[in-house]
Amino acid sequence: MTPAVEFINVRRTFGKVVAVERVDLTLARGSFVGLIGHNGAGKSTLMKTLIGTLGPSEGQVKVCGVDVHAQPREARMHLGAVPEEPAVYEYLTAREFLTFVAEVRGGGDVEEALDFTGLGDDADRLLREYSQGMRRKTALAAAVLGKPEVLVLDESLNGLDPPSAARVKQYLRDLVDAGHTVILSTHVVDTVQAVADRVVMLAHGRVVADEQASDLGPGGLERLFLEKLAQTRDEGRR
Repeated sequence: MTPAVEFINVRRTFGKVVAVERVDLTLARGSFVGLIGHNGAGKSTLMKTLIGTLGPSEGQVKVCGVDVHAQPREARMHLGAVPEEPAVYEYLTAREFLTFVAEVRGGGDVEEALDFTGLGDDADRLLREYSQGMRRKTALAAAVLGKPEVLVLDESLNGLDPPSAARVKQYLRDLVDAGHTVILSTHVVDTVQAVADRVVMLAHGRVVADEQASDLGPGGLERLFLEKLAQTRDEGRR
């Protein structure tokens, strides 16, 4: 079966700064992948190459076998995404915004999306009146419309209140169990340990660990994170 996501020798530079260095990574369908790393590790840059808002300097990125940058329109048919700083149309209500997104995507259950994010009671308020947490919920609702095969979440669970976070995590787990792939990029180790099946760790633009979450044990992910971070710092000094 074609993988959900493939990063093939991906490198991304900004002038002389190397943000992502030679990443080779294949993600299977029906997996919940946690992408973790320190601030500035290259997580957001790598996610931007996946959703097509940033091209790789070298290498290829594929979604469900489609080259994201050679065939962007076809690739987007397989993707749903919430960037680190999501944008919404402030002078629409949440219901209007989601209805618009559903029309653009060619379908999607607006009421289900409002329900899983807990926005139903506020669905007819203008988005300009929403708090940052409520805007993030709206972006999450938009991303899951149509239940895309690959869902990319860049720091997207940060700032959610506990009931909403629990509801969203269960919804994501149900998607994965149904064969969809979820990629959650974050620097919050506890969140990854709670939801992910597989953990990929970036440090200074490189993949430094790729582990099954079940193999790490309680507290194991935090230990691994600190060990790998210290190791890459030591290597950088040599």
